[in-house]
Amino acid sequence: MKILIFVTVITASLLSLACSGGSTNTSPNTATANKAPANSTAANNAAPPAKADEIPASVKAALPGAQTFTAMHKELTDAQIASIEKDTGGKVTEKDHHSYPGFSTVNGTKTQLGSVTIVKAAGKEILVVYENKEGSPSIKEIKAEGVPAGFLSQFTGKGHDDDLLLGADIKANGAKDDLAKAITDAVRIDVLSMQALYGKAHTH
Repeated sequence: MKILIFVTVITASLLSLACSGGSTNTSPNTATANKAPANSTAANNAAPPAKADEIPASVKAALPGAQTFTAMHKELTDAQIASIEKDTGGKVTEKDHHSYPGFSTVNGTKTQLGSVTIVKAAGKEILVVYENKEGSPSIKEIKAEGVPAGFLSQFTGKGHDDDLLLGADIKANGAKDDLAKAITDAVRIDVLSMQALYGKAHTH
């Protein structure tokens, strides 16, 4: 009887050790299997996808040195619109203003190269490239298909302090008068919109 009890106790102890050892070994393996490595496809897919389609191809072409772009959407206030319309004599047709800052990264340092806006005038798409000049957006370049370069080049270096009046600051220079006026008026509104949304506050 004593021998039978002794054998039973030994058997139970061995079974207990086997179960315990099995659970200790399996637990880490299961945890490791369920955890995706940081550089795995599963880990990368967890981040929201970049909205590359938000950046028009024409914008990327207008600022070729930029490696990345951001789509900025800002609404003009009623007071800003009233001020712009008073200064230009034109009509602000969109409260929601879109701009596309472009960036370059060199040795881990991210630098903004400029910002691009798209202006519609006389059925044409006008790309206005801005740079920062003493805290205010200044036109670096304007691009538009089928518009004389001699006309577009006059906008370079212009900002909100310039009147941008056709016949005064800006000449037609080979562009048809109605086209030149439409583009000049649209660019004037865009320049003042950029200043209102992104330029530093100052007095004249």
